[in-house]
Amino acid sequence: MSSPRKRRVFPFTAVIGQEEMKLALLLNVIDPRIGGVMIMGDRGTGKSTTIRALADLLPGIEVVAGDPYNSSPSDPDLQSSDVRQRLDHGETLATEERQVPMVDLPLGATEDRLCGTIDIEKALSEGVRAFEPGLLAKANRGLLYVDEVNLLDDHLVDVLLDSAASGWNTVEREGVSVRHPARFVLIGSGNPEEGELRPQLLDRFGMSVEVRTVRDPELRVQVVDQRTAFDTDPDGFSSAMEEGQQALQQRVVEAQQRLDQVEIDDDLRLRISGVCGELDVDGLRGDIVTNRAARALAAFEGRTEVTEDDVARVASCCLRHRLRKDPLEQIDSGDRVVKVFCKVFERNDSGDRTEFELALAA
Repeated sequence: MSSPRKRRVFPFTAVIGQEEMKLALLLNVIDPRIGGVMIMGDRGTGKSTTIRALADLLPGIEVVAGDPYNSSPSDPDLQSSDVRQRLDHGETLATEERQVPMVDLPLGATEDRLCGTIDIEKALSEGVRAFEPGLLAKANRGLLYVDEVNLLDDHLVDVLLDSAASGWNTVEREGVSVRHPARFVLIGSGNPEEGELRPQLLDRFGMSVEVRTVRDPELRVQVVDQRTAFDTDPDGFSSAMEEGQQALQQRVVEAQQRLDQVEIDDDLRLRISGVCGELDVDGLRGDIVTNRAARALAAFEGRTEVTEDDVARVASCCLRHRLRKDPLEQIDSGDRVVKVFCKVFERNDSGDRTEFELALAA
């Protein structure tokens, strides 16, 4: 059984539509090494609601009691230096269960707030130099969400990407040197109308999804009714969704446990790299992410072997944001990926994109 929920959050399973976004988020939870999700789309399409719902869906994590970095009691790669020293001295550490952290990075945040800084209060009152952890410490083993990521200051983006890539945050301040784990799923969202992202920032996100406003009147009414019901009686609405939430949570946990057993055929890996080569994708990150996402999808659907269809479903989300922009080309970047995929995998490009959509299986 998971721990009781401490905050009223719209249930993940109650989010209507936006299947691509939901599954991309779940795959990154199953394998955080995919590298996070960039969500671009219209305002008011449920981006923030879905991301907060994801954190509430996940089972609690076991941490060292009182540790500000959510250190794992057993995994050295997820432990702060203080915890490792205590273990080296033979100390038995008390543990506690915490909800998966969900950290919002506000646009106006400073680098000190993000990375951590000197604890001024302790310095003045006790005369000692002590470190005050920042948002990266709080986000360790959880989700770090940056809304309007395309408006974030460049220097903060650089710090964020360094930590996301290495899994560690190093701070040198006024004679204090601190290095702590910062393993998190990086999730960014934004509206393309408010500015483009730098190519190097886009490339660092493992997957990208595009969300669009629901146009179907019946679906729109359903969304409004769901939201109204939740706002009127959050506890009652959440209780009605609890069975579905528990089932999805269990499915994610089983997928995490199954992931290491999932294999991908050599021929599939060669073809994935063939697609990346044909698309002229810079670097090898596209190859790596596509392999990881396909394995996570197979694990989520209860299989231990990746199929060609798995690769087809994740290819666009993993590669379209890595393509070089040609201002004279009218074709959508997702369609470019599909056309090259069909060429390399020797499929007939019928124009039907159903089999290339990343969506939850019924």
